[in-house]
Amino acid sequence: MTDAPATAGQDATAASPGDLGRANYASVWDAVARAVPERPAVVAEGRVLTYREFEDAAARLATTFARHGLGPDSTVAIFMYNRVEYLTTLYAAYKIGAIPVNINFRYGGAELAELLDVSRPQALVFPTSLRAAVVDAADRIALPGLVLAVPDDDAPLEPGLPFAGALTAAPLPPRALSPEHKIFMFTGGTTGRPKAVVWTHGNLFDSQQFSIYGSLPVDPPATLDDVTRIAAREDLPPTVCLPLTPMMHATALFNVMNAMVLGGAVVFLSAASLDPWAALRAIAEHRVTRLIVAGNAVVGPLVEALEQPAGADLDVSSLGTVLSSGMAWSDDLKARLLARAPHATLIDIVGASEGGPFAYGVVRGPGDLPCRPRLAPGAVVLDADLAEVQDVVGATGTLAYRGLMPLGYHGDPVRTEQSYPTIRGVRHCMPGDYVRVLGDGYVELLGRGSGVVNTGGEKVYPAEVEEVILAMPDVTDAVVLGLPDQRWGEIVAAMVVTVPGSTLTAEEVRAEVGRHLAGYKKPRRVLLVDRLERSPSGKLNMRSLRAQARELLTTDPEGVQR
Repeated sequence: MTDAPATAGQDATAASPGDLGRANYASVWDAVARAVPERPAVVAEGRVLTYREFEDAAARLATTFARHGLGPDSTVAIFMYNRVEYLTTLYAAYKIGAIPVNINFRYGGAELAELLDVSRPQALVFPTSLRAAVVDAADRIALPGLVLAVPDDDAPLEPGLPFAGALTAAPLPPRALSPEHKIFMFTGGTTGRPKAVVWTHGNLFDSQQFSIYGSLPVDPPATLDDVTRIAAREDLPPTVCLPLTPMMHATALFNVMNAMVLGGAVVFLSAASLDPWAALRAIAEHRVTRLIVAGNAVVGPLVEALEQPAGADLDVSSLGTVLSSGMAWSDDLKARLLARAPHATLIDIVGASEGGPFAYGVVRGPGDLPCRPRLAPGAVVLDADLAEVQDVVGATGTLAYRGLMPLGYHGDPVRTEQSYPTIRGVRHCMPGDYVRVLGDGYVELLGRGSGVVNTGGEKVYPAEVEEVILAMPDVTDAVVLGLPDQRWGEIVAAMVVTVPGSTLTAEEVRAEVGRHLAGYKKPRRVLLVDRLERSPSGKLNMRSLRAQARELLTTDPEGVQR
């Protein structure tokens, strides 16, 4: 999701009751903290932070930011994995109208320097375990005037000051905050120069109402006072959210923000990589109700751990909702997870950083499998002439969304117009995902337009080929992509990861695809590899994978075996 508001005045008028679009997340969280001060807000590293303590820490950090000249529209770079300091920094930035900048914590120095150059932050917060990348970036670009370091290993704090020292300032008193203050979600770092999708607090909060309240036995709030009253209710099921994907990813960040609107608790594992055993122990110990995952990349290790003898005693029955967005999540893993979490509703979201949601795949039990996404309210399918075809069974087209959405890309009106066109007088969000219409609102995902392979004039949608390959017994991960070819323009290639010791061959993969799909969709090259490079949120680094595939094919033009 994205967009940056055109206006964000100093401390503009406070959000007015009766209009959820006038909300500001910091103001909402402040009100929740006043209503439930002793309720747990954050659980991490063996410590529980109450709402009173959490708000106090954010207010003190906000004072430090303000003393260094930060205010509305200033940017604060957060180069960090999921930790309490991440959320504290986010809250502190919101309190002064500043804009947090989400940075992939796996970036090296060059990538970090590039994003710092794009976002021009006035402050940078990082853990000492990532110090090497910060030092490298400092050799390429001047660091912000305020750099704060969180000690998480034995590395020195320099070039940062102690994060804890920034919390010794007096708390910043609450102030009126504008709903027009901005929220950036940077995206595209693996396919080109990073770009920020810009939301306002008001339109993001308004867009999240179903996500926040849809699973609760309450009437949706009509006013901001209602929001606080719902959060303060003790008779509602508790919300305990565990994000296993990084908060640099919109799905994790927005769900954490929503949990705090409800006065819920957020649990952090405080680790840069997934530890499935630690995650399962946290779910059992803290009775987690909302789990944020990244499809097979996260659910696979969790299910495999649960199915081991040591996992038999881990109780994950508290799970009420498991959410994933934009990632492959197989029916097999959904069924295996439901076997251990029978009360969970699995929600497979078709969304994008640019907006949405476009469709949901909802599984409440084995009877809902196989899972197929269904168009969300406000979503349509547009053909090549931009006519709506979501009611035409068999039609293919591009997903679009007509509900609340970001303002666009920060500082890029051309790309904003491309992704957010006005069609017949209505603004649409169109990131470029292709689908086939199945009827009754259901669609089949075919892939992102930029990923469609044009081979000899025939279009091949990677998702349908990947679905066949991922269903093969020994396959644990796969990606289908197009590679340049002198004769065909592009050829279909597949990179496939199998279980250790598998005897699966490239020819068997081709044959299996041929049994299900047209001949031109069969991969001409199949590369059996040990792993696929993914971002912290589980997304594939397509630029790197294409380069790897080309390199492997120079040594074995017919396909590479491990």
